[in-house]
Amino acid sequence: MKKIGIIFPMVEELDAFREYIKIKNEFNIFELKFYEGIVNDVECVLVQCGVGKVNAARTAQILIDNMKVDYVFNVGVAGGISEKLSVGDLVIGEKLVQHDFDITAFNYEKGYIPDVGRFIEADTYLITIADRVLKKFKDISTFRGVIASGDIFCTELKMSQKINAKFNALCVEMEGASIAQVCYLSHVPFLILRSISDVPNNDNVVTYEEFLESSCKIVAEAMNNIIEELGMDMKED
Repeated sequence: MKKIGIIFPMVEELDAFREYIKIKNEFNIFELKFYEGIVNDVECVLVQCGVGKVNAARTAQILIDNMKVDYVFNVGVAGGISEKLSVGDLVIGEKLVQHDFDITAFNYEKGYIPDVGRFIEADTYLITIADRVLKKFKDISTFRGVIASGDIFCTELKMSQKINAKFNALCVEMEGASIAQVCYLSHVPFLILRSISDVPNNDNVVTYEEFLESSCKIVAEAMNNIIEELGMDMKED
């Protein structure tokens, strides 16, 4: 049976999902704590990477090299930068971009990474599964599109508007695109899933703190349902 690796940037996001997993084993690799267990009859490995692109990329490579996972998910919260989004909405990352990667001095577009490209596309099969599952959430709106990652918590409205306009991004966070890059280079299918915890305004840090717990619970439930659907597909195969 195939194995799923799930990376959570923060402990709050990991803890929200732990209620869905029957943990069989816990161990450390390079100061990262891994949890092996079963979710809906599917073998899963959970790990918290910490905040930021370097932490996320490092964790993704360690997970892939040591756990031999077939799929990688990055699950957590994000800030909405599209007017379409509200707190609690879910975003499926069809494409990922590093909005702070800048070699425009060499006549490349902002976000372009040599030998990788500007946008990294998530696995179409996992997008289809996630889209099918999340459409069943009656009280939560789901969107598909671009997720932008960078090593900054966007508190300024002008910055959020600029990222939205330049990349047509729905939301912004600090890990997804770097995990996408590692998975792309390692030839491992991936998907980034985000719940919106805040939208840009003068108090979006306060909004983030207020809705962090509820947003974590929303995305954890979504991930659990996606794994259930994947498990059924695996049995049919």
